[in-house]
Amino acid sequence: MAPKSVGRPNTGTPTWSSWTRSTQHRPTSPGSAPPIDARPLFAPEHTALIATLRALAPADWAREAVPGWSLHDVAAHLLGDCYGRLARHRDGHRESPGFAPGEDLAAYIHRINQQWVDANARVSPAALTDTLELVGAQVARLFEGTDPAAPSIGVSWAGVDPAPLWLDTAREFTEYWTHRQQIRHATGQDTDPDPRPLSMVLDTFLRALPHTLRDTTAPAGTQLQVHVDGLAGGIWTATATTTRGDWSLAEPTVGRPAALVHLDPETAWRLCVRGIEPADALTRARTDGDRRLAEAACRIVSIVR
Repeated sequence: MAPKSVGRPNTGTPTWSSWTRSTQHRPTSPGSAPPIDARPLFAPEHTALIATLRALAPADWAREAVPGWSLHDVAAHLLGDCYGRLARHRDGHRESPGFAPGEDLAAYIHRINQQWVDANARVSPAALTDTLELVGAQVARLFEGTDPAAPSIGVSWAGVDPAPLWLDTAREFTEYWTHRQQIRHATGQDTDPDPRPLSMVLDTFLRALPHTLRDTTAPAGTQLQVHVDGLAGGIWTATATTTRGDWSLAEPTVGRPAALVHLDPETAWRLCVRGIEPADALTRARTDGDRRLAEAACRIVSIVR
C-alpha cells in the first residue's frame, strides 16, 4: 500500500464524477482536498468489532475504556450511533432531544450520549452484542448504497456544514474504528495493526488540518507538511491561501515547506482523538522549520470535544 499524499496531485485517490460535475447545492470538502471512500470498510470493521466484543470475558465489560465510561458504556454508545444513523439517513426520522438553554454543540452531544448510555446500563453484554451485530450490519449496508456527493450533516472539527456525505461517512468510520481500539486497549491489546482501516482513519483525521490552522496566520503560499510513517501513513500539505488564516489541502507542494511535522501512526491518530495531548505529541514528533507552525499543527483535534 503506497503512502498517500494530500496537497499535491494524486491520481490514485478515488473521485466521483457526480462530485466533480457540479457543486451547486452540494457542500465542498474541507480544504478542497480529494474525497475519501470509506464505504467498503464498514462491513469488515463491523465484523471486527463484534469479534472483539464476543471475545471479552464477563469481567472485561466493567473495565474503563475511556475516562468515565466502561467497555459496556462504549458498546452501548456505538449502538446508539447505529440507531441514530439509521433513523436519520434510512428512515427519515428527525425526532431527537433539543438543545438545552445556552448549550453548545459539544455539551449537547455529550449530554445525549450520556443519557443513552445510562438508559442502556440494564442491558446485558450478551444482549447488547447481539443487538449491535444486527443493527450495525444494517448500517454497513446503508453506507454501501449511499451517494458520496450528497449533502449531509456538518463535520464541526473540519469546519464544514453541511458536509458532503463522503466526509460524514468517513467521520463515522473513524468513530467506530476508534472505539474498537479503546476496547482493545482496555483489555491489554495493542491497536489493530491492519494498515487499510488505519490509513482511512488518518486520512480522515488530517482533513481537520485547515480548520486547525484557522487562527494561524502566515504569508500566502506558506506550506506546512505533516508526514505520518508506515504503510498507513502519508503526506498532508496545508497551504496558506491568504494572510488571514485560510489554509487549503488542495494546493500542490512547492519546494521545501516552512514547517514539517513527522509523526508515527500511533501518535498521529491518538493525538487527533486526544488520547495524547499536543505537548506530548510534540515530544514524540520530529519537527523542522517554523516551530510556531509545527505547534499549531499539533493542536489538531478530529472529534467533538
